[in-house]
Amino acid sequence: MSSLLKALLVGATLAFGGIAAQAAESDKVVLTVSGKVTNGEAVDFTLAELEALGTSSITTSSPWETNAITYEGVPMVTLMQVVGATGDKTAIVALNKYRTEVPVSDFADHGVILASRKNGEPMPISDKGPLFVVYPFDGKPELNTEIYHSRSAWQVRSIIIE
Repeated sequence: MSSLLKALLVGATLAFGGIAAQAAESDKVVLTVSGKVTNGEAVDFTLAELEALGTSSITTSSPWETNAITYEGVPMVTLMQVVGATGDKTAIVALNKYRTEVPVSDFADHGVILASRKNGEPMPISDKGPLFVVYPFDGKPELNTEIYHSRSAWQVRSIIIE
């Protein structure tokens, strides 16, 4: 077998493996919403399912970044509508068990998103991913306080409607 043919076969195998890995990753549940939801049962979402709900973007600086970043993700108002949230507050829990309470009213009042992309790229766990609660800090300077910073949870894994 020629070295060119071997190289093409190896390249095709690696490309297919990469596609298969991406497909498996897109089928992975990244968020569970539970509590006071329409049917009373937890709702699981993959990243693809979340993004299919429609996305918005916020370009903002934050205490954790030196420059303004463009974040894209599902508006939290949309997510609450989709699951039929009936509570007035949420408990947002991160992969590392960090927990913060966020009033549901924040979502409409401030245009909060559950970001899944940072500057157009999916966010890895090592960089606040896969999901990050983002407030428009630059658009609303009154949000640059410790209370709103504490509500901006990253590595979000679950949301409990209370």
